[in-house]
Amino acid sequence: MKTLNLVFLNEQGKSVTLSVNDPVEPADPAAVKSAMQEILAQNVFISTGGLLTQIKSARISENNATPIPVD
Repeated sequence: MKTLNLVFLNEQGKSVTLSVNDPVEPADPAAVKSAMQEILAQNVFISTGGLLTQIKSARISENNATPIPVD
């Protein structure tokens, strides 16, 4: 499964990642940045280190899981 990871810094300067499953590809950098700016402007997410204060990075990652039979 692919995931869009939006990475912010909080008030303590620590990284906080918000993840979105099944992102649209190819990702539009301008749209991603705009969405991240809106998240900051709305102050809707609070981490254990306080409010999100700035954009750090964004990336798409992929996680492949292979089941292992244990019967």
